[in-house]
Amino acid sequence: MEQQQYAQTRPRVLVVDDDPTVAEVVSGYLDRAGYLVDRAADGPEALDRAAAHRPDLVVLDLMLPGMDGLEVCRRMRGRGPVPVIMLTARGDEDDRILGLEVGADDYVTKPFSPRELVLRVESVLRRARPAQQSGALRAAGLSLDPQARRAVKNGTELALTIREFDLLAFFLRHPGRVFGREDLMREVWGWDFGDLSTVTVHVRRLRGKVEDDPARPRLIQTVWGVGYRFEDAAESEARS
Repeated sequence: MEQQQYAQTRPRVLVVDDDPTVAEVVSGYLDRAGYLVDRAADGPEALDRAAAHRPDLVVLDLMLPGMDGLEVCRRMRGRGPVPVIMLTARGDEDDRILGLEVGADDYVTKPFSPRELVLRVESVLRRARPAQQSGALRAAGLSLDPQARRAVKNGTELALTIREFDLLAFFLRHPGRVFGREDLMREVWGWDFGDLSTVTVHVRRLRGKVEDDPARPRLIQTVWGVGYRFEDAAESEARS
């Protein structure tokens, strides 16, 4: 009974990779780190396993036979929010950006250190947990509940990924301040280094969900040569 209760408290990670060696090594490291691990070798099997046992996080290879990782990610996200870490081949920047565009929360390039992947899993899951602070964040028609991880714009709930939610929450906590991409990567992602295009893609995706006209953003503004600034138009007009 105690073992069953312990198993229920362990986060469940679904590892999807058609390379049995990679899947075995990754699964072994995650198991030793305290996670329940399911494995799938292709897209249909991954969707079946995710439907049978909803994972807390998915480690998903981009290059799968038949249904690729992008389509698997889309279909999983269509069933409800789930954190995804994409595995991509080194140097395929376009593929990494595509992965982020369909909603992957993070990516790791092959070949990779299994220990690094475990740290990335821990980081994404940590940020997926409800925040301790209970105060709602409100500005410019937006309302965020950090505990419920729920975001609403003008009464309509927004479908945000973990990183998009964290990025928007960070902007709302620091209105009017300019942050470089390095600052955002450190404060939102918790990384001291990494591919800054990750930040660029997430800002673009977030604009697509919170701006009335993403091509002419009024809330998340670009400060050329510096970074980004969240500007509440109503407060800005009141100050002027």
